[in-house]
Amino acid sequence: MRKRSLRWLWCGWLLLGGTMLLADEVSTPAAPRTIPEGTTFLIRLNDKLDTTRLQQGKHFSAKLAEDLVAPDGSTIPRGKKIKGHVSSVEQGFHARMLLSFDEIDTGHGKMPLIATVTGVPGEHAAKQPDAEGEIERKGMSKRREIEVAAVGAGLGAAGGAAAGGGKGAAIGAGIGAGAGALAGILTDRNLTLQKGTVLELRLDHPLQVPSR
Repeated sequence: MRKRSLRWLWCGWLLLGGTMLLADEVSTPAAPRTIPEGTTFLIRLNDKLDTTRLQQGKHFSAKLAEDLVAPDGSTIPRGKKIKGHVSSVEQGFHARMLLSFDEIDTGHGKMPLIATVTGVPGEHAAKQPDAEGEIERKGMSKRREIEVAAVGAGLGAAGGAAAGGGKGAAIGAGIGAGAGALAGILTDRNLTLQKGTVLELRLDHPLQVPSR
């Protein structure tokens, strides 16, 4: 009797283990009209975004720069409007902005859009966005600093020569170089994304394409 009970107990455990393994192996298929989480795509800004004028909560719009296609072929065509807002903004030497997205026009109704900026292709003034999608301005490059200082030096030398000849030109060049570099740093300190700037986004939540 005891052996029979143990046998049934072992059978029960084997049946339970097999059921659990089967459940692990069977995954829920993605909905055919749903664009999967993790999909990356390009959009184009309809508005200029400038950290000198932006405020938290400022709304902006963009449009799809390429088609978004679901597994069954359902498509949100390029050109469809996207709405978003500025979640945070910082001005100055470390100018940065964080953009959030609210909705997308699918052509058959508006749907919530949850996505993160992962790139700013072609925009050399911006760093690669971080994990949260925050876009930050790059610092002035060494080449740019040299160019700005050279322009300042030239203007300073011209002014110094007019005032005091060769010696004045040398002094003026030195002062002008320093002033030019400082002016360049002070004027080249904010982040601007012009109208038409392309952003790369990653879906952080599946996007349903409504049926007609």
